[in-house]
Amino acid sequence: MAKPQQEVYFVFMNFDPVYERLRADRCRSKEGSATLDAYLSHKHDKLLAKLLQPDTYRKKSSLAIVDGFAVEITDAQLADLVVMAMQASILRLAKEVRVVEKNQELA
Repeated sequence: MAKPQQEVYFVFMNFDPVYERLRADRCRSKEGSATLDAYLSHKHDKLLAKLLQPDTYRKKSSLAIVDGFAVEITDAQLADLVVMAMQASILRLAKEVRVVEKNQELA
């Protein structure tokens, strides 16, 4: 059976005061930048692990400028995430994620 095709989606997170503080600090030192990168990577990995089954997705990158990340998932997984967002009483995805957009590559 063929493996479902995965697409790249960008996920942008809601306001996070810790992110805002670390983003302001990163301009002051190299350590601040490394701390921000580590914080975001852990935060994004933790969210993905909570929402998706292991080995069914691949995080491509964390985006420090906008507190977001790129992830390869199937359209079915995206539909599952949308359903979970609507069922916020079961899983509080809605409070953490602001926007999910499919990558639109220009030809």
